[in-house]
Amino acid sequence: MISKAIKFFWFSFMETLLHWSLPPVRVWLLRLLGATIGKGTIILNCMFYNAYHYGFSKLTVGDNCFIGDEVMIDLRGETVLEDYVTLSNRVSMVTHMNVGYIHHPLQKKFPTSESFIHFHYGCFVGTGAILLPGVIIGEQSVVGAGAVVTKNVSAKTIVVGVPAKVMK
Repeated sequence: MISKAIKFFWFSFMETLLHWSLPPVRVWLLRLLGATIGKGTIILNCMFYNAYHYGFSKLTVGDNCFIGDEVMIDLRGETVLEDYVTLSNRVSMVTHMNVGYIHHPLQKKFPTSESFIHFHYGCFVGTGAILLPGVIIGEQSVVGAGAVVTKNVSAKTIVVGVPAKVMK
């Protein structure tokens, strides 16, 4: 119990440090903390959650990616961005589901689960989009602003809306 609390406070401190760092320092710190970050990648002032579970080791970002301001990255499950991926401001990535504490009345119907989110080469995610656990965004596809992605997006496809549906 105490080790879990110490781990929580340590990663909360690191998340705060990342928040106040300049982009080049942020990339350096993320690498130091166990994330894999490619060359030429820019990470603006995004937010990291649930690092106390596995640290930053489940975050992989390729070369020449762009992660905008206020992007929320849930580090409970694996998040992979291949090369040339762009995440606009306020994109939210959720890699796990947890309805509450172990004795929560919904825990039996919806047990805690975690999954991944994978962004393939050259895709673009618009401002305010939300991506739920287990989705794959295909190569050179576009997720429109404000879309809620609950299913995989095929390569070279544009999806928009809530829930996200193929536009083109």
